[in-house]
Order: sequence, then C-alpha cells, then structure tokens
Amino acid sequence: MLALDTSTSAITVAVHDGEQVLAERSVLDARAHTEHLAPLVQDALESAGLRPADLTDIAVGVGPGPFTGLRVGLVTARVLAYTVGVPCHGVVSLDALAEEAVRSGSVDGTAEFAVATDARRKEVYWSRYTVTAGHPARLSDPAVLHPADVADGMRGLATAGRGPLLYPDVFASPVTPLDVSAVALAEVALRQIAHGVEVGVDALYLRRPDAQPTSSSKSTLTEVRGDRR
Repeated sequence: MLALDTSTSAITVAVHDGEQVLAERSVLDARAHTEHLAPLVQDALESAGLRPADLTDIAVGVGPGPFTGLRVGLVTARVLAYTVGVPCHGVVSLDALAEEAVRSGSVDGTAEFAVATDARRKEVYWSRYTVTAGHPARLSDPAVLHPADVADGMRGLATAGRGPLLYPDVFASPVTPLDVSAVALAEVALRQIAHGVEVGVDALYLRRPDAQPTSSSKSTLTEVRGDRR
C-alpha cells in the first residue's frame, strides 16, 4: 500500500506491506505540496524496491485541510490509482493524527483527547476522540471553528496537531504529533479495509474555497453556456 497525505504542513508518504513499513518520506512545507509530493512518492517506492505497478492499494488523507494543499494529495492519489488500476481509499486526516497520538503513547491515561489542526483564517479543524481497544474512536464529526468557540469543557483535553501551538490559551494540553504521518494513515486505512469500512476520496473541506465566481463572472458563464445551445 502507498499512503500519502497533504492536509497539514507535512507532505508525507509511506509504503506499507500490510505488516510493516517499507519506506517513509516527509517534508514540512505548508506552501509547496505540488513541488514535493511526486518526488517523495518516487523516492519512497524506490527505497522499498517497488514500482507503481507493484502497488495493491493507495490510501490518501481526505482532510479536513486547506483547499490547495489537500487537492494536491487527492488528485495525485486518484490519478495514480487509476493509472495502476488499484483501489483508492480515503482516510480522515484527523483520524491519522489521532492514531499516531495513541501509538506514541502521548494520550495514555486520558479518557478523551482532541485533534486540532490549522485551518487558516484564525480557525482550526477539530474533532474529539476516545481510545477503544488500543485505537482512537471519533466522538465528534470533524468541524471547522474559531478556537474561542471550543466548549469550555473541551479546552483542557490533551490535544494533538498544531492547534495548541497557534492557540495555547485555548488548547492548554498540547501533545504530539503536530502533523499527519503517512505511516499512521496507512495503519488506519488497513484497519478500515479489514473491517469493511470504506471512506470515499472526496475532499473534506468543511467550508467553501477562498476563490469564488463573482456575480459578473457567473453572468458571463451563463451567457457562454447559452451561446453553445
């Protein structure tokens, strides 16, 4: 399996054979997902001694995440899966962060914890988790909100992601990891497959992209479409 994610500051790729990690590559760069992703995929496959044709599955983080970076990962995963002829599996990126938090032991002893990542616009992507049978279980759907809108009772939760670094007055108990790990994402994907859970590969944006057609451009589009009839 090739796993990749571009929903956070990390452009992250891993090759997993279902039992162990064969290769992992990551770069921290919140502004250059396009430039880094393809070379990382190639490097990881070469390190694992594989070609794209050897892949059996592809897993990709579907967000939530900023529009541009998230789209790079999803398009790459879809195109590669189509080209190779293998299934493409979606994974909620916050779930991969939660998986790594549990695997690393950073939330040991907590009944509940949270994940909060940078959503830009002074907002965070946020979800709440518990630990069941050694794995995270989501207690709330992913949401985008202003840190000030996090309920008072949730502010003391151990929180993974970059949210606590950006808003330490709200998220008082930061824990690792800060960004998605493709290894953790692969583990979540493999568990989903084993349990017959299939997550689509549609982007989980949670809000509309910054770029929107203006009223004048909408009128122009209507006129152009009308001319074609």
